[in-house]
Amino acid sequence: MKMNTGITDGLNFISKLSIKRSWNATKVVGSYLYSKISRRPVHWGMPVSISIEPTTSCNLRCPECPSGLRSFTRPTGMLDNDFFRNTIDEVKNHLTYLLFYFQGEPYLHPQFLDLVKYASDKKIYTATSTNAHYLNDANAKKTVESGLDRLIISIDGTTQETYEAYRIGGKLDKVIEGTKNIIKWKQELKSKTPHVIFQFLVVKPNEHQIKEVKQLARELGVNEVGLKTAQIYDYEQGSELIPTIDKYARYKKEPNGRYSIKNKLLNHCWKMWHSCVITWDGKVVPCCFDKDAHYQLGDLKSTSFATLWHGEAYNNFRKSLLISRSEIEMCKNCTEGTKVWA
Repeated sequence: MKMNTGITDGLNFISKLSIKRSWNATKVVGSYLYSKISRRPVHWGMPVSISIEPTTSCNLRCPECPSGLRSFTRPTGMLDNDFFRNTIDEVKNHLTYLLFYFQGEPYLHPQFLDLVKYASDKKIYTATSTNAHYLNDANAKKTVESGLDRLIISIDGTTQETYEAYRIGGKLDKVIEGTKNIIKWKQELKSKTPHVIFQFLVVKPNEHQIKEVKQLARELGVNEVGLKTAQIYDYEQGSELIPTIDKYARYKKEPNGRYSIKNKLLNHCWKMWHSCVITWDGKVVPCCFDKDAHYQLGDLKSTSFATLWHGEAYNNFRKSLLISRSEIEMCKNCTEGTKVWA
């Protein structure tokens, strides 16, 4: 079976674009380029993309994930339905892409698929990332019916032994069963969505199974395989997770035996102009690297999105990274501007 190259998914994404959303995207790009050249933070638009967190709860214990490690200092909880709807109503005219994910397992939120449907009904391109342990037959059917456009399924091994080396507490057969359920209901309901992606986080224990995961995806009818490089928190001394295949490693070994991040920390960042992350309790943080929400730029439960996005705190943060991005702690282990997807 030939794998989907993404043409259908691309056309679906384009179909979501309106004149207002296209004009907003143009303003965002223009703002970013002007700021990058002038070294002055300006913003003429609103975010094109938003990540929103359904929950911080997770059933697995992955070693490089705050949810898995249970290491958050911020509270654990569930996204409030009314808050979500109010936020979407405010941003729907300019927002093109909505990712239901930051930390945690989205399907643990009891009304998760109702939230997806609400956004899908506004013709916003919707996506989520899951470990697929909750894609039983009923949830799979409801997922397809919700209008979800993209479903990223984490599958970091093609054998249980390899899979559980990173996805601690996980069951590979549950991932495969959940994938089959989604594909089945896409066929039953004659739906082109969701576009199903196997996300394969390349680490040393599984790097030998890259060909196998591609073969498995073909056999199951998955649309695409994404090979993702892994962020390692304490990488300086090395890690058993850093792959030996250089193209899949974000880090390089120096002559002194220590490791360093490959990319240079240039004083600009596209994410600060086109997207943001909203935590389950309404805090806005700059991007997905701020997993513990240390750099809170405002609270949407007390401030409108437009006021926050163009406010002093956000403007000062954009200014600080244009001046010296290397001074921002969360940026020191950031791969923005380099290949995260191999």
